[in-house]
Amino acid sequence: MGKGLVESLPAFGIALFVVFATWIVARFAVRISDMLVGRTEMRASLKSLFDTLVRLAIWIVGLFTAAIVVVPDLTLASMLAGLGIGAVAIGFAFKDIFENFLAGVLIMVREKMRIGDIIECEGITGKVEHINMRETHVRKQSGELTVVPNSLLFKNPVEILTDDDIRRHQVVVGVSYDTNLDHAAAVIRRAVEGVDDVLASKGVDIFAQEFNSSSVDFLVRWWAGSSPRAGWESKDKVIRAIKAGMDESHIEIPFPHVTHTFKETVPVSQLGDTRKKTP
Repeated sequence: MGKGLVESLPAFGIALFVVFATWIVARFAVRISDMLVGRTEMRASLKSLFDTLVRLAIWIVGLFTAAIVVVPDLTLASMLAGLGIGAVAIGFAFKDIFENFLAGVLIMVREKMRIGDIIECEGITGKVEHINMRETHVRKQSGELTVVPNSLLFKNPVEILTDDDIRRHQVVVGVSYDTNLDHAAAVIRRAVEGVDDVLASKGVDIFAQEFNSSSVDFLVRWWAGSSPRAGWESKDKVIRAIKAGMDESHIEIPFPHVTHTFKETVPVSQLGDTRKKTP
């Protein structure tokens, strides 16, 4: 055994050199691919996928070459047969890992959900910062980083808030019951269209929506920026403008009223004897 080990040392040395050379080639290949892909308009997620595939292909070739150096009788057919036998056990043991890996590849390939988008999925809302083969990094608006398995994003509906530059926002405005609704709608429309962040060219919708307990409610909808901050800023300005317009036009925005009705009662002692007297 000792003699066989000494005789195999040169083969192990050559195999280690092959692995080292594979590491160097993989690094330079990724840099070259970055230079070539960087000149294109390919999405960042696809660039990452392309770099990973290049690195993976080089490492597979390098490790196979090193294995042949150590075991000369090893062939590609025998290696594939060995991998096939263990693939079933490995697949069951690492089912979630492979699922996330395949989901990551499909997420990177499809055009939607790019890096920088604001998404919402299963109660998670934030900005996509990074997508790799197993997980996606989502930064919440409050600053926390959420590491989301790719399978969760692939198997569940994902709402992409910034898929377009603009989206529709809305707010409910109530007016008192003695208000002329046509006049109130005109005042609201002028106020909303006068806000800078509102895209008046896309139209402003004002619908009398509901008879509420203390008011008649209008549903007001407008178009503005698609990011959450743009939505909050436009909503703030719209509410301020509507309040100023209502005050200027002397239109009441009522708060909840409660009406108490009291029935007048007469004490029994003041009723007297109302019974009929019999002769």
